[in-house]
Amino acid sequence: MASSAEYVDFILERLDMLDNITARKMFGEYGLYCGGVYFGVICDNRFLVKITPGGQSFLGQYSTELPYEGAKPMLLIEELEDKAGLKELVEITCRELPAPKKRSKKQEK
Repeated sequence: MASSAEYVDFILERLDMLDNITARKMFGEYGLYCGGVYFGVICDNRFLVKITPGGQSFLGQYSTELPYEGAKPMLLIEELEDKAGLKELVEITCRELPAPKKRSKKQEK
């Protein structure tokens, strides 16, 4: 089941305290980026965030789920009312993830 546009909009609204949040459609679902850093997905109307030590520590108790078969487990975020908490979780997670790779421009011959 693909995620609904309404659910994607809802999650983006929950994350509106962050700058540079984008959702990119991929394979019928959505990848989530903050300042170009891929930190989570919206998959089957579930909000999932990459697992990092800081994110796990911040949440304390958490569940993990697979966004799709064959993927790595991710943190399932079910508490969506605390916008400040969501902001902090994304910031902590993104600090621990690698920066996006710079794409080199193809040289013209």
